[in-house]
Amino acid sequence: MYKLIAFDGDDTLWHNEPLFRQAHVQLREMLGHYVDPEQVDDRLYQAELANLSIYGYGVTGFTLSMIETAIELSDRKISAEDIHKLAETGKSMLRAPTRIIDGAEAVLKQYAKHPNYKVVLITKGDLIAQQLKIDRSGFEDLFDGIEIVSEKDPLTYRNIFGRYGVDPEEAIMIGNSMKSDILPVLACGATAIHIPYEITWVHEMVDQTEIDNDKVITAESIAHVPGIIEKLENQKTSGSMEHV
Repeated sequence: MYKLIAFDGDDTLWHNEPLFRQAHVQLREMLGHYVDPEQVDDRLYQAELANLSIYGYGVTGFTLSMIETAIELSDRKISAEDIHKLAETGKSMLRAPTRIIDGAEAVLKQYAKHPNYKVVLITKGDLIAQQLKIDRSGFEDLFDGIEIVSEKDPLTYRNIFGRYGVDPEEAIMIGNSMKSDILPVLACGATAIHIPYEITWVHEMVDQTEIDNDKVITAESIAHVPGIIEKLENQKTSGSMEHV
């Protein structure tokens, strides 16, 4: 049997990417009389990539990347008022309520305090921002543990599973990002269930040739996860390797 079920947070349990997309649109509109929208997209993404190693993932790095992009693409002509607006956009993103994805609460409650499973949240991003989302979600008491990490790679997952006393083969990870939630989990020997989200940040996209479709289990929504886990348990018990 499996012993640990892990859930991603952003865009798996609650909506997140739409906030970033809305801010991105505002930046495009603000810089529209300086450059073409495509230039805004390209420069913003390059700024985000450059800042990841400094600020990590999350609203803070994104906000500073927007400000850098605005200054550069406007050739330093951007007004102090507009810079202030970008800073306020970042603050409003941090203050935004946590919008729960349909079905997430019911699934978490189904597994919370389950005698057979430890239930863990594994989420990536800024510590304070992620903790705010968790607090506002009301889900904190439904987890046996909460792991806020700066990056999701095979070593990160192996270390987390080890802290909870389980081997990777005894763990299931559920998430929306193929790059962060699925491929590194499979690489360390655990099982992963992919729930595609309607929007994917370009940094989280992966080359389709990297994906072994025979190993990827996809759920149409989080509401389908319990049924998939039940099938996985049955296969594990019977020793079947049939794909779910």
